[in-house]
Amino acid sequence: MPGRTTAPPFPQDVPTHPLIILDYTLLQAGNPSEIEKLWKAATELGFWYLGNHGINEEVNRMFDVYGETLDLPLEEKMRFEQGDSGNSYGYKARGKIITDKTGTLDSSEFFNVAQDDALSWPEVTYRTYPEPIHENMEEVIRPFVRKSVAVCATFLRIFEHKLGLPHGELLKRHSPHQLNGGEARCVRTPANADSAGIGAHTDFGSLSLVHNRLGGLQVMPPNTSMWYYIKPLPGHAVCNIGDTLSLFSGGILRSNVHRVMPPPGEQSRFPRYSISYFCRPGNDVFLRALREQSRYIEAAVAKAPAEQYDIGVTALQWTSRRIRNLRLKSRAGWLASQGTEHEGVKG
Repeated sequence: MPGRTTAPPFPQDVPTHPLIILDYTLLQAGNPSEIEKLWKAATELGFWYLGNHGINEEVNRMFDVYGETLDLPLEEKMRFEQGDSGNSYGYKARGKIITDKTGTLDSSEFFNVAQDDALSWPEVTYRTYPEPIHENMEEVIRPFVRKSVAVCATFLRIFEHKLGLPHGELLKRHSPHQLNGGEARCVRTPANADSAGIGAHTDFGSLSLVHNRLGGLQVMPPNTSMWYYIKPLPGHAVCNIGDTLSLFSGGILRSNVHRVMPPPGEQSRFPRYSISYFCRPGNDVFLRALREQSRYIEAAVAKAPAEQYDIGVTALQWTSRRIRNLRLKSRAGWLASQGTEHEGVKG
């Protein structure tokens, strides 16, 4: 259906920002040129396209399963609502979080499945899910999560080497064998929306892999206050660095502000779906720059304000705080929910 598996053409008359295109098979093989391209993308804008990632079949099936789930009656979906405790697993209805400093409410609904629930299936780690997800956890959700975990592990290995960290320093903080905040999400914004689906933010975790058919994702490049669309590239994921990886690296890896707006042009006439995987550190991992393990990180931290990269909380505390504040539906909550955004969206 349009918006989920197909799309009208992306318009040519809207501002877009180019992204570096990477080939996952070359990164796996350790191709030096491809690794340098990844490093450039991760340290400058923090966003890139990834092709040949081997997840497209799983992504298509995820669109079907999550689409069926989001088509359930609202009353049924609300049985699995996230609540206001800071837990992000389950359903979030439209209008539950604010998108800007004026208190504008979001236009998106989404369902999150915890990585821990997917990998422990059929045992329940956190919660149960609606029937379409329950019936497809083993054949659809878990394979998508496992392949996404493997892609992120490849990135983390490369970043360890480029940052001068000992082998395994980043990987052990993101082990799928420890409880963590990783999740698989489907977001749906309605056709003809007139407000943001998701407001300006940086991602809570370390890495994000996003798959979508319609436009709507926008980035604000560093040292600017301008928004640019990221044009969907068929067969490619849009990947980006999140806050926790930026913190571990002393800011060397760029966690860049972005948002989700209504699709441009003719695409706005259709509902917009996206499938995402969020890689996050273990719940008990403390968030601080790994300056003792890397002279590059030590040099970066030395140039920053005191304690900017040693925030004194665990990954679980960091994520929960930001989710709770988003749902306060106030300007104060929006400001308190922010992560490492630059000044272009504050005030």
